[in-house]
Amino acid sequence: MLGRIVALVVLGLGGAVMLLPFVWMVLTSFRPAAAVFEGFGASAFIGFENYARALTTAPLLRFMLNGVIVCAGILVVQLAVAIPAAYALAKLPFRGRGLLFGLVLAALCIPIQVPALPLYLGLAHTGLLDTYFAMMFPFFLSVFAIFLFRQFFKSFPDEIIQAARLDGVGEFEIVWRFVVPAALPAIAAFSIFSIVAHWNDLYWPLIVITETRLAPPPLGMLYFRDAETGSNYGALMAGATIITAPLVLAFLVARRRFIEGITMTGLK
Repeated sequence: MLGRIVALVVLGLGGAVMLLPFVWMVLTSFRPAAAVFEGFGASAFIGFENYARALTTAPLLRFMLNGVIVCAGILVVQLAVAIPAAYALAKLPFRGRGLLFGLVLAALCIPIQVPALPLYLGLAHTGLLDTYFAMMFPFFLSVFAIFLFRQFFKSFPDEIIQAARLDGVGEFEIVWRFVVPAALPAIAAFSIFSIVAHWNDLYWPLIVITETRLAPPPLGMLYFRDAETGSNYGALMAGATIITAPLVLAFLVARRRFIEGITMTGLK
């Protein structure tokens, strides 16, 4: 009993630490700039004025549309590449399969900063900077997705696959007709990981994008600040709240699938 109480207290404190910045962001979005570092009295709140200022000062909706385009484009290609690759590593016997999976695990340790320079030079020489493709290209191959789906596919019954093969069903049809529907929880879990990561990505867009019209949400917030609104923390936090809200809502809607996907793939 005591151990359970201690665990709940620790989890509660951890949750409070994680949520405090978001609570401060939302509360500050309703306050004037002069009152940001003062108390949270009722008179310190000005309603939705900061939200109106944020939407009129910077093209936040355009930034969010860019984020949707980039996240959707990356996710579609990641799934199209990772699902067949993971199936091959999990269910198809071929020489070097263990070595190839070892390389996948090793690639998980390589951050985007390592290949950033050659990727940038390649995009620059091909004239693809300042495009949606430039923001998406480095992330089309997700070794994390391959690892996650491979772990799930390993538990898929071999009997179903063998029966489908005996009926003359090809490997690609087996994947898309039988394996993928069973893997929807894992796909949902990875989709949340991918969307959150690329919606919040600032590092790579900061390198390859210079045009405001192509800026995704985090880079757009920098332009918002540079547009002489950085000192107006109320408007800045209102913009951050608008940009963060879709991720929170998406997670709340998909949280059951997310938890299923994590537990079913063996990731703790």
